[in-house]
Amino acid sequence: MSLARMFCRLNGYLQPISKARAPLVSGFIRTQIEVRHWLHTVPQSTSCHWQLQEDSLKLSYGGLVMHFAYVWLRDHCHSASCFNSKTNQRNLDTANVELNIRPANTRVDDENIFLTWPDGHVTRYNLSWLAQNSYEGQNQSAMQPHIIWNSDIYTSAKVPSANWDKFMSCDDELKKFLGRFLLYGIAFVEGVPPTVEATETLTQRVSLIRETMYGKMWNFTSDFSRGDTAYTKLALDRHTDTSYFQEPCGIQVFHCLRHEGTGGRTLLVDGFYSADKVLQNTPENFELLAQVPIKHEYIENVSDHHNHMIGIGPVLNVYPWNNEVYMIRYNNYDRAVINTIPHDIVKRWYVAHRELTTELRKPENELWIKLKPGKVFFIDNWRVLHGRESFTGLRQLCGCYLTRDDFLNTARSLGLHA
Repeated sequence: MSLARMFCRLNGYLQPISKARAPLVSGFIRTQIEVRHWLHTVPQSTSCHWQLQEDSLKLSYGGLVMHFAYVWLRDHCHSASCFNSKTNQRNLDTANVELNIRPANTRVDDENIFLTWPDGHVTRYNLSWLAQNSYEGQNQSAMQPHIIWNSDIYTSAKVPSANWDKFMSCDDELKKFLGRFLLYGIAFVEGVPPTVEATETLTQRVSLIRETMYGKMWNFTSDFSRGDTAYTKLALDRHTDTSYFQEPCGIQVFHCLRHEGTGGRTLLVDGFYSADKVLQNTPENFELLAQVPIKHEYIENVSDHHNHMIGIGPVLNVYPWNNEVYMIRYNNYDRAVINTIPHDIVKRWYVAHRELTTELRKPENELWIKLKPGKVFFIDNWRVLHGRESFTGLRQLCGCYLTRDDFLNTARSLGLHA
């Protein structure tokens, strides 16, 4: 059975990947920012050419050729009767729009195009708005621009940490912190009192805490109080957390409250950087990792804790309209029995997975840091893999997961693109 046949439902939407149409992995930050900047700054004097086709409007504006289905245009009317500008919600009942609708009249001025519908209703579309929201525009831009990195790139960037006092009192400091996090997938706050309470207060400045079966705030040592290798002194290979959730936790927070021993450095690897390497070297392996669903599983029967979690999804998650990677689900500890792939695809998947693993394990891609009391570390669990070296002595960590939606909501509220 071919991969294309196996995923025939997906293949109608997820186009085969080639170097001619490469996914917008985070490495293309310069191009992505330029395109998005262009979309938001289309000159008002830009000439507009349009043509009514059988079922769509062809529009050329700002160097972009776009096509808009008539039913889409009617559905996206923002007139007072069709759209509530106070709530930013649609009033129009889409189910009542004629699927074969076609405008009766069209006119254009310097900034807008006006369509008159068969019932006499007139819709005005701002040309820049159409460019920003066209499929063609979205296809060329990133949902979230990133700077992908290896150890040298991140170290050379000299990314500053936020200061606890300013972070808690100044929105500008918070905004700078969030901006760094969105670009790199990691960010730090220093000068935090080494307590669980202060750490919780810090996180709530950013987002809501996502409570899981591990609780709201964790405060743990290597006492194996839970059925997880993280609760030991053993080394941990690079991984993302909660791969066994249907929606893995988006943001993770760590704070080392004390360590009376040696070792225990934290390992960080930018998963998007490694994914980009696979894409550039072997696009067909990238495609396989983006399309084949894999199960991850967590079974716990320790003391009073009894949990059985299963999450299913591909190793690389991409937006289908531009093939931009938005999440990596990689955890060799928790990967379950592979029974979602036909036998003639299995080895190909292992080859693709091995290539990604090789990239993730290259020493030049490893960033090692030492957590210490007062330094709180935020990590994008959908992007940056973490691990640790083994350690000795008493080591106490606290932390939590944050709800990704609320984290991004805070960033958008401060004017950031997220």
